[in-house]
Amino acid sequence: MAWRYCGNQLKLWRTQAGVSREELAKEAGYEYETVKSMEQGRRRPTVRLLEVADEMCGARGKLVAATDYLQPERQPGHVREYMEVEAEAIAIYSYETLFVPGLLQTEEYAKALMASHWPPIDDDTLEDRVTARLRRQEKLTRKPAALFSFVVYEAALRTSTGGAAVMKDQLSHMLDVGTLRNVSIQVLPADRYAPSHLNGPLLLLETEQHSHYGYVEGQNTHVLYSDAPTVSTLTKRYGMIRMQALSAEESEQFIRRALETL
Repeated sequence: MAWRYCGNQLKLWRTQAGVSREELAKEAGYEYETVKSMEQGRRRPTVRLLEVADEMCGARGKLVAATDYLQPERQPGHVREYMEVEAEAIAIYSYETLFVPGLLQTEEYAKALMASHWPPIDDDTLEDRVTARLRRQEKLTRKPAALFSFVVYEAALRTSTGGAAVMKDQLSHMLDVGTLRNVSIQVLPADRYAPSHLNGPLLLLETEQHSHYGYVEGQNTHVLYSDAPTVSTLTKRYGMIRMQALSAEESEQFIRRALETL
């Protein structure tokens, strides 16, 4: 809505000032269709276009003032509530089926994942979200230390996200993070069965006030649970999955072998 409103204001100011779309595009260094897309709200109006339009249309800063309202969201709306809980958590238990958990991702791995997002996101939003994800990882080494337990299904280690070079760096990074005393990384091999292990990822969180939450994601589902019965069920599922996973020491060797195959 912010894109559409700003684009409409841009068009109104341009029309009122008698500036054609062709003239604005040429002065700003954009293609005609690019300016058209921005005016129609299909693309985010850039700072460059707003500055040029503000000058050409005599808006006296009124168009440039929209810049702050057009900044990309650091996280999609459906995950912001989870992020708030994660920031307060003193313990995080994570199970992932197909991807390396966000708190363990390298910059290039995260970028490769987000770049393939559908619907596509623009470059500014991509960079902002990658930066936000990396900033979250500061929690791994922050004091007082929180407890982290990660169980990763083997498929996540075999999926060639971003290509072999990206995956090599990613697996090496997991080995490095696994040396932290407050972090446990376990692998669930594909030949082991655990109840609900193919039902998708799940996260469990405990805050300093000892409130407990469960978070699950699906194709179009992102839900943060706080009710005791649901969180209890998710906790039991995680426990059963973790029981079937390799130990931290065995998992380290498993990841090293996976790394050697790349």
